Amino acid sequence: MKYKILLFLFTVFIGQIYAQETVLNGVVKDAESGLPLSDVSVTTTDFSKEVVTDTSGTFQLDGISEGDILIFSAFGYDTMEFDYKGELAMEFFLNPEQLTLLDDVVVIGYGSQVKKEITGAVSTVNSETLEQLKPVKVEQALQGTVSGVNVTAQSGAPGSGYNINIRGIATNGITAPTVIIDGYIGDLSTLNPADIENITVLKDAQAAIYGTIAANGVILVTTKKGRKNRKIEFGYNAYYGIQETSRKLPLLNATEYALLLNESYANGGQNIPYPEIGNLLGIGTNWQDEVFSLAPVMSHELSAAGGGEKVAYALSASNLEQEGIVGEDKSGYKRNTARISLSGDLTDRLRFSTNVNYMNINRKTLNENGLGSVLFNALNAPPTVPAYNDDGSFYLMPNTAGIGNEVINPLAQIANTFNNYTMRKLSGTFELNYDLFKNFEVTGRVGFNSSNDDYRGFSPIVDYGGGKVFNNPRSSVTQNKSNYYDYTFDLFANYNFELANHNFTTTVGTTFFRTWGDQLSATGFDVPNNSWDFADIGLAQGPVENNPSNSWNYDDRRLSYFGRLQYDFNGKYLLSAMIRRDESTLFHKDNRVEWFPSFTAGWIVSEEGFWGDAGFVNFMKIRGSWGQLGNDQVSGTYRSLLNGEGVYVLNGSITNGLAIGGIPNKEMRWETAEKLDVGLDLNFFNNKLTFVADYFIDTRKDLLINNIPISGIVGIGAPGSSAPTMNAGTVENRGFEFALNYNQKIGSDFSVSAGYNLTLIKNEVTEVNNSTGFMEGGAFGVGQPFPSRMEVGQPMGYFFGYQTNGIFQNQDEVNTHADQSALGTSDVRPGDLRYVDQNGDGIIDTNDRVYIGDPIPDATMGFNLTLNYKGIDFTTYIFASLGNDMVRNYERALSDVNRLNYVLDRWHGPGTSNEVPRVTTGATNNYVFSDYYVEDASYARIQNLQLGYSFSDKLLGDSFIKKLRIYAAVNNLYTFTKYKGYDPGASSNDPLAAGIDYGFYPIPRTYMMGINLKF
Repeated sequence: MKYKILLFLFTVFIGQIYAQETVLNGVVKDAESGLPLSDVSVTTTDFSKEVVTDTSGTFQLDGISEGDILIFSAFGYDTMEFDYKGELAMEFFLNPEQLTLLDDVVVIGYGSQVKKEITGAVSTVNSETLEQLKPVKVEQALQGTVSGVNVTAQSGAPGSGYNINIRGIATNGITAPTVIIDGYIGDLSTLNPADIENITVLKDAQAAIYGTIAANGVILVTTKKGRKNRKIEFGYNAYYGIQETSRKLPLLNATEYALLLNESYANGGQNIPYPEIGNLLGIGTNWQDEVFSLAPVMSHELSAAGGGEKVAYALSASNLEQEGIVGEDKSGYKRNTARISLSGDLTDRLRFSTNVNYMNINRKTLNENGLGSVLFNALNAPPTVPAYNDDGSFYLMPNTAGIGNEVINPLAQIANTFNNYTMRKLSGTFELNYDLFKNFEVTGRVGFNSSNDDYRGFSPIVDYGGGKVFNNPRSSVTQNKSNYYDYTFDLFANYNFELANHNFTTTVGTTFFRTWGDQLSATGFDVPNNSWDFADIGLAQGPVENNPSNSWNYDDRRLSYFGRLQYDFNGKYLLSAMIRRDESTLFHKDNRVEWFPSFTAGWIVSEEGFWGDAGFVNFMKIRGSWGQLGNDQVSGTYRSLLNGEGVYVLNGSITNGLAIGGIPNKEMRWETAEKLDVGLDLNFFNNKLTFVADYFIDTRKDLLINNIPISGIVGIGAPGSSAPTMNAGTVENRGFEFALNYNQKIGSDFSVSAGYNLTLIKNEVTEVNNSTGFMEGGAFGVGQPFPSRMEVGQPMGYFFGYQTNGIFQNQDEVNTHADQSALGTSDVRPGDLRYVDQNGDGIIDTNDRVYIGDPIPDATMGFNLTLNYKGIDFTTYIFASLGNDMVRNYERALSDVNRLNYVLDRWHGPGTSNEVPRVTTGATNNYVFSDYYVEDASYARIQNLQLGYSFSDKLLGDSFIKKLRIYAAVNNLYTFTKYKGYDPGASSNDPLAAGIDYGFYPIPRTYMMGINLKF
């Protein structure tokens, strides 16, 4: 009987437990607008039950019991906990999270700060922007999305680099900003964009906490992390795209070419080459169609993230494969990445975190721009000759006076190009955080980079036609291996405390950085079977006359101490002061130490009592900053290096050896940037509309200028030697930045987000302390003077040449004009360019060269728009650059090469043209560097257009899929410009040759389809 009673009681107890399990039908709404919220996660504290609200905000949670704690969480809203008491149906209201507005936490270097209290010029790019843009490389996502940041491509070839300039070009050396990834010095190009949580750009004195590496600005990257108390969530993103050239230049077809060539020969007093023009009617060979092709690009990314009570984790892996629109797999790029992020609590006070990234890159390249590149040959090759002979072999370009000895068949050039580059890089951080006492945290962190690269290039025996400079009578293979290592050790402490209404945050610390590496390269000749398959130094046993090998190594270090005090009174008056001491082995011991101070301040006017009910303006902050920052990326050295060439007589015999290279300079020191910024932040309509304005002055002093002239008696003319590098220049950038952003949800189904930014910059060189007062750079044509300069009173890299004043229409104009014979030939005729006699001496010579343009834009701007309606989303990004000039330098100055069709508007008689000179095979002065070759390269580009659809929960049903989105996108859709070349936005990484177009490989237009999946 006793057992029956116990069994009965147990059955009743179990029945009551199961009876308590209920089904909750709920609706989640915005507490302010009352509108339903989709994608809200509703879970129990043990994660045994989890659902997500649909587009109408509704959810159904089964099997919960009275006493369960429900957690409601959604992006942009405060997380809410609810004590369930058996309700069957309820409405829940979430409060908008101010964290997405003024209380955003922004990384500022060795710490973070609430956005509302930031007193420096700081901009951010979040993961949503990266997801919308789908950049192959992270750098692309900064163009047009951040004011004050200008990103230009060095080439459109897969894997090619980008130039990033923050608030203008301030140095003649390396202009790239310092990139800090999770605390270590890194490289944006090594990251998978999908792994990034946010990017912070420090543009002013706020970056002074990084001292000698901060003059060019600092970019802080935070990668994605796991979160505690979260069930594991998997993500898969993929896209496939087809690339095509975004532009083809309007070249002459065969008929136009032949007619023009006949005129050119007739004007030169020669027999015309195509007397029976009727036989050549047609377009002939379109060499651009021959070298350009459709090329695929595809990407796969897999991620997992989650966490328990003590540990959080995130893992990801990605694969990207991209072929080139020129050369296809001969210019292919492959990138594989793997990443792990792990953090956790070791004790109540001690925490750890680690982020480790691995990347493997494989890249093949072609000769991309400049004299002899594939596109140079495609633009200059005559359309009247075929690409292939009847037997299928490549047609060999003739070596005539009109074509020259460098124009070859570009298809043969692609076929005979063999190289392979591989880089493996492991980088990351290990970090410990210890709470010594309340609000006092000590951080120890080690960051590291370890990369190894291998290169192998093969030059086969090849004949491109008689006398061509690219003919190679002897095969060779070149191989090199490089190793690069660095590590950073940071030890710093942050202490927050409050005294009445006075709030303080102090940061003190030290950092040690070491970088070292080595390289070994060698060349072997006579490769067996003249084949890429046998291209290995171990197999190439041919004799050599000179030593075809070299090596180098380096080891540099930097020790730094820093401190920062952040203060605010009553949340209204803000002040920050920073100081950093750096010591670097890149400089002589007498010049190794430098101090970098900075100050920032702000006043939140809207917190004042007199502000009251401000109406539509609900936030106003005035801020300012001043500081000194450094740049130690030097090209010269204070040390004597044995890297010159020496010829010695030993025992009566001439022997090749080594000698001292560039002349050292012990007085070298780092460049110093003095940055001043005044800013205004305004928020309108309950923070839905934000406005940011800045005025800045960035003065770069003590620029390190190469080849300062000195007495030749010290041997600077010896092979491999050069004049010393000295601190001898100053450059100033001043300008305005504006950013306007709007976010609004309209009704229950529609939302809009829009942003616009504008940057205005004036660049001026204010000092060049060498014997000439200027530096020269760039190249134009063959054997001509340098076309660009760095000179006092002018912008960096401005173009220096002859100014034209139309075309001579008749012989009287020639006779009465200044003598132009000093430019190369005295045979000046009607139809030739007329140059301006600037000094009025009656002679056109080098003294008449003046400013004729510059590559630095007067203004850059970006616009983005995102629309969401139910499950449909639309996004577009636009970038524009205004006022930048570019030099057209991809055309060969020979009579028989092909031309762009603007030459059809040439002068061919009085009054026929006052812009394009006559064509002739005779000698003219029309090819000297002048403003005739300088074009306005202003442009506006639709960078991205994307349309997506997210499946509702009803459509997904009870499947394991939590989120499914498909989309179609076009990158680099269209560029509006009057510039004749391939890409008005391209630029070399040389500040003195930034705007000289040697035939830039165009950035491809990409059509893609993709999927975003979470499960």
